[in-house]
Amino acid sequence: MGKKFTRKTILWSLWTLVVPAGLVVVYNFFPPSVADPWNLLAYILFFVLMSLMPMNINGASTFLVQWVTVALFLKYGIFIEMLVSQLSMFIVLYRSRTNEAQSLRIPFNSLMFFLMSLIAGLTYKAAGGQIGSLELSHVVLYGLIFQVMTVLSNQIIYQVYDRMTGNKNKFLSIDAIWDFVLMLVIFPYAIALYIFESYIGVPALILLGVPFFIMTAVLKMYNNSEQVNIDLKKAGAIGHQLATRLETDEVLDQFVVQVAKMFKVEYAYVIDYRDDLQQMLRVFENNKLQPRVIKSIPYNRGIAGKVIITNDSYVYDEKSQWQDLVTGNLPQDTESLMATPIARNNKTEGVLVLASKKKYAFAKHQLQILEILSTYFAVSLEKAGYMQKVIAKSERCGLTKLYNYRYLDESLESCIKEMNEGRLTQLSLIMMDIDHFKSINDRYGHQSGNDILVQLADILREEIGDEGTIARYGGEEFVVLLTDYSKDLAMLLAENLRKRIEKHEFLIESDLAANREQQIVHITLSIGVSTAPDDSDEGMSLIRNADRALYIGAKQAGRNKVAAYSK
Repeated sequence: MGKKFTRKTILWSLWTLVVPAGLVVVYNFFPPSVADPWNLLAYILFFVLMSLMPMNINGASTFLVQWVTVALFLKYGIFIEMLVSQLSMFIVLYRSRTNEAQSLRIPFNSLMFFLMSLIAGLTYKAAGGQIGSLELSHVVLYGLIFQVMTVLSNQIIYQVYDRMTGNKNKFLSIDAIWDFVLMLVIFPYAIALYIFESYIGVPALILLGVPFFIMTAVLKMYNNSEQVNIDLKKAGAIGHQLATRLETDEVLDQFVVQVAKMFKVEYAYVIDYRDDLQQMLRVFENNKLQPRVIKSIPYNRGIAGKVIITNDSYVYDEKSQWQDLVTGNLPQDTESLMATPIARNNKTEGVLVLASKKKYAFAKHQLQILEILSTYFAVSLEKAGYMQKVIAKSERCGLTKLYNYRYLDESLESCIKEMNEGRLTQLSLIMMDIDHFKSINDRYGHQSGNDILVQLADILREEIGDEGTIARYGGEEFVVLLTDYSKDLAMLLAENLRKRIEKHEFLIESDLAANREQQIVHITLSIGVSTAPDDSDEGMSLIRNADRALYIGAKQAGRNKVAAYSK
């Protein structure tokens, strides 16, 4: 804030000292000669029309007014060219988009245009150029000097300013090269306009201007269509990337990051519409996903609320257009906004909001591109959710919702590999079996047995938490895989489990009793423990060792015991 204020103060001070006084000095030393004010007025009108038709070249708006300003200089001299260049500056500032405040841009650009005109004009005079000359060789040679110096001084001023503000850009950047190329392309038109107008007057502006306007309009239309095609290709690429993601979190992260990058915005938000509330799912600010917690708000508030109510998309060019929809969740420096619904089966389930610090940051076609992207996103999110369910079913026991044997086997092999590579030091495996489970099924029924299995699974989840991987090995057998657990530590955990299960009251409804009423049942566990690499460095051997400890060391020793494998 302080640096910005200081820069603004310096720029306005320099402008006050240089531009007004400089115009007076230039007027006194190089007074203009305007014998045909109507021609001058026609020139200025022609210039304004050209300034209102920017073209997009290399991703930036370019104003092809050089040929008019060169012709004005050759006919009326440096003072008139300076005034018209200042007019050009205001039109450029109005039409172009940038993050920088107008209070900074106006003094800097006014100074820059003044210095460009002064340097180019004085160089023209020093080289021997004469204002109003109609000798072709003279006009071409000295006019080219004026034009080259205009472009060169522009680049030099930008370089000096960038260095002073801490930016280090190359002198011969892509933009600079484009400026020189356009100068060479436009220069012949400038010479033709000057000479033609000098002989036949205002009709020359029409005869040369109309074809140029048409050419500019056609090129602009072509450029816009090319940009649409480019954006469609980018949208297709994003859609393809989303389609390869198998988890909903990956789809969300990939989508918001790629869309923010494509539209070059500072802020992007994915908002979920659920239970009549807006809930922020993803926050992308300043080039990265942020953990910023934003409270849920009623579904009908703000920009997203308007999208939800109307089921339509919106684009706003500046803050004044959406000020009445403020909820306080958007950053203070937000200007342009674009929002579109995220719908599945013709039902709005969320909103995508893109926000930029720039005014007029979004082109008209981009709203349609965003709608296409939101469709890709919704489809990919649904697919990822379906795939996660399929994967969960293939990895989980349908009854207990614990991992199944297949997942345990893969996890065990992965852990053994990590241990062999030195990323794990130890690996312990606990295998447990419910004592006399067959008699429970015979006495109370198989559904009652299932109820006990589900309750036991809940206790195991509660006791183990994130410490290990729990799986139903088969029937009434369960396995816990513990990384970086020694045998002693695994034995202690197993003993605590055994004691808790022994004391726990399992609630069932007997299917075989005369009256279906709830009953309390007690069970016990026999547990075996083995550890790698002490007992084995192979996954299947680790399971066999734990199983052997369970049956020989626990079951045959009287059940309701914990036994460790020993060689």
